[in-house]
Amino acid sequence: MKDVFHFIRDARRAFIELLDTLTLEQLNEIPTGFNNNIIWNFGHIVVSTQGLCYVRPGVRPDSSQISYLSAYAKGSKPSYFVDQAEVDALKGLALSTIEVIEQDYEANAFEGFQPFETSTYKSTLSSIEEVIITTAGHDNLHFGYAIAQKRLIK
Repeated sequence: MKDVFHFIRDARRAFIELLDTLTLEQLNEIPTGFNNNIIWNFGHIVVSTQGLCYVRPGVRPDSSQISYLSAYAKGSKPSYFVDQAEVDALKGLALSTIEVIEQDYEANAFEGFQPFETSTYKSTLSSIEEVIITTAGHDNLHFGYAIAQKRLIK
């Protein structure tokens, strides 16, 4: 799993590099044909990974510890202009939350994992390893959306 965690961190660093090439206005712009923007796609990967690893499998009782969840949860849409402080916080969380998940994985913190079905992929995730592997794909799906959105913004 070390390689998978490494890949997730590398992909998130690439996403952060993309963010760093854009202005706040560009990060917040919703391109024609989309219902979200680049910063929403980034925030979404940050919050959804925590929910998939801890809340959905019953490892933690609720999502109260997930910062920015309401703004970036599945089914949400951008509803306000994201400022630089929030962008910076999300960048930090993108990497720090993966570090914590990896530490918890190494400490066997996911022993009480309960399988669950994903609404996006319509498949049952039966182990934390499956969730972490799915995270890599999910992160890159949204990174791809952000790359496409960058081509459409001013």
